[in-house]
Amino acid sequence: MFDNEHDFGVRQWVVGGATVVEVWGELDLYAGESVGARLDEACAGPHLDLVVDLRGLDFLDCGGLSVLIRARRRTLERGGRFGLVADNPPVLRLLRLTRTTGVFAVHADLASALAARGTPGPSAATGGAIA
Repeated sequence: MFDNEHDFGVRQWVVGGATVVEVWGELDLYAGESVGARLDEACAGPHLDLVVDLRGLDFLDCGGLSVLIRARRRTLERGGRFGLVADNPPVLRLLRLTRTTGVFAVHADLASALAARGTPGPSAATGGAIA
């Protein structure tokens, strides 16, 4: 899906039992509504593990970040694992500034995110909340 009026797109597929959702363009308050709905569907689907690929993002704001936190919480509540793929400076900067790098399992590429599904990630104790 690509929204021609706004600069974002979402694509989803399954790899080895994990749902991968790729988001590109801008994940802001506007795009968060559509992306959030897509992630909600993925969280409710048959595959417990969810990997969100953000390498195609040019921009991420707090509205988009809240969508990611909600998806992480829902994934962990179902007993799944949640990972982000991000290597772009604007996204990594926002994660550092909001102190969410310790909340999310962040990987530089999709292969390492999928491989890490077998290892423990950040604790679910915070339930997606940021302390």
